[in-house]
Amino acid sequence: MKTIKNKTQKPLSVPLPQGKKLFLGPGKSGQIATKAADHPPLVALLEADEIEIVGEGNDPGAHGSEGGSSVNSSQQRDHSPKGTTFRSGDR
Repeated sequence: MKTIKNKTQKPLSVPLPQGKKLFLGPGKSGQIATKAADHPPLVALLEADEIEIVGEGNDPGAHGSEGGSSVNSSQQRDHSPKGTTFRSGDR
């Protein structure tokens, strides 16, 4: 996997092999397959200095536009009851 970054101030539609596209907002980055970096339309964007390759590999420190989030155990909430719950109102 390679990480590419949109260097422009406009959203880009990056053409990928097999008719796929990667949409990158201004200044955003995303990941592509290593073999996709040789795709001629993508190479044209590289040469036009609209995108750049900023990383390679599955770098856990890289921030992509895919936006997955990870929650460690200290951030998880415990939803177990903390005491006796009393109903109120008419029954």
